[in-house]
Amino acid sequence: MEALLYEKRDDGKVQCRLCSHRCVIGDGSRGICGVRENIGGRLETLVYERVIAVHVDPIEKKPLFHFLPGTLCFSLGTVGCNFKCRFCQNADIAQMPSDHNGRIIGDAVSPEEIVAGAVKSGCRSIAYTYTEPTVFFELAHETARLAHKRELKNIFVTNGYMTAEALEMIGPFLDAANVDLKAFSDDFYKKQCGARLAPVLDTLRRMKKSGVFVEITTLLIPGLNDDPSELAELAGFIRDDIGDDTPWHVSRFHPTYKLLDRPPTPQSTLANAREIGLRTGLKYVYTGNIPGDNGENTFCPGCGRILIGRRGFAIMKNTIRDDRCPGCGAVISGVGLST
Repeated sequence: MEALLYEKRDDGKVQCRLCSHRCVIGDGSRGICGVRENIGGRLETLVYERVIAVHVDPIEKKPLFHFLPGTLCFSLGTVGCNFKCRFCQNADIAQMPSDHNGRIIGDAVSPEEIVAGAVKSGCRSIAYTYTEPTVFFELAHETARLAHKRELKNIFVTNGYMTAEALEMIGPFLDAANVDLKAFSDDFYKKQCGARLAPVLDTLRRMKKSGVFVEITTLLIPGLNDDPSELAELAGFIRDDIGDDTPWHVSRFHPTYKLLDRPPTPQSTLANAREIGLRTGLKYVYTGNIPGDNGENTFCPGCGRILIGRRGFAIMKNTIRDDRCPGCGAVISGVGLST
C-alpha cells in the first residue's frame, strides 16, 4: 500500500515526512523504521494490515490513569520502530526488521475487523501500542477514523517523534496519548535511542495545544537518566509547557535487550523521583512497575486523600464524583474519571 506523508524527488529517492528523522530513501531501500520502502520511486508501507499483537488490556496498562479509568482498551501493534533504544522492552517485535534482515510478519487484520473486535470485547477505546504507532500510521489512521464513528476513543502510546504533519493528520481522531519522555538530555537520546530530544518536546507541546489528553512516562535507568537535577528539569518542563495537571509516570527499569549492564531501578530512586515531581509542582506523579506501591494511587492535590486506589492495573476504589474530590471539592484533571 502506498504510504502517506512523503515527497518524491527527481533523483528517484523519496523523503518520508512521517517522523522527525525525515528519512531520504533510495530506490529499493527502507527508512530507519524498517517498514517503509521506496519501490520504484513510490514509498510503500509494509505493515498495513500486518498486525503482530492484539490484546484486550486494562487502560491502566498503557499507562493511562486519568483517561476512562477502569475501562478496557483494545490494543494492537505491528513490527518496526523509528527508535533504536538499547533498553527496548518489546525488542522482539519493535526491532524485528533491523535485527532480522528486514523480516516483517503479522496477521492480516483490517481496520474494520479491529474496530469490530474492540466493540465485541466491550472496549471503550483502541490503543495503538506495543511498538511505535507512527510507523504503522496508515493502519492507525484508518482504524481511528472508523473507531470514532463507533464512538470509540483512540490512544497513541508513543515515543513522540512524529512530525507536525503527522499529528495534524491524526489529530481529529486522536483522543489521548501516553508519550515516553525518555530523558531530559539530548545526549541520552542520541546514544541510547538514536534520536533527538527536541522533536519529542515539540510533539508534547503540539498535543497539548490541539486538545489531545496527555500522560507522560519516564523509564528511570540507573546512572543514565536518573540524576535528580535532570529529573527536576524534566518535571519543570511538564509543569510549564504541558501543565501541572499532566500525570507523570516514573517507571522501574529491568535489564533487557542491549542494556544488560545496569541493575533494576531501586525503589528509593522511584520514590525520590516522585517527590521531585511533586515538589516541582506537578499534581499527579506515579511510580510504575512496582505493584502494591503507594505511588500507584491517585491523591487529591487539594486535601491529599486517596481518590483512586490501585493494585497493579486493577482499581480497588474510585471516589471521584463529577470530576471532583468528594472531600474538598478540588477539580481532578482527566477524562471520564467518575464512576
